[in-house]
Amino acid sequence: MQELLIEIAKSLVDNPDEVKVETVEKENLTVLRLSVAKDDMGKVIGKRGKIAQAIRTVIKAASIASNSDRKVAVDIV
Repeated sequence: MQELLIEIAKSLVDNPDEVKVETVEKENLTVLRLSVAKDDMGKVIGKRGKIAQAIRTVIKAASIASNSDRKVAVDIV
């Protein structure tokens, strides 16, 4: 999931070298924390959060397709 999130984020931003994803494991949840350059934050979030929601949907679908019992959440920081 982490690699997929990195590829999606890098395709959206002007500074792909500053895209970082940190994985935090909790009980039954994996949290992927996406950080990008301050100037690129709006490109990742989008108007009214539409792009951020689309990213979360794609990551959730990929998680389900991988037959993982763990839930995956994406935080944009």
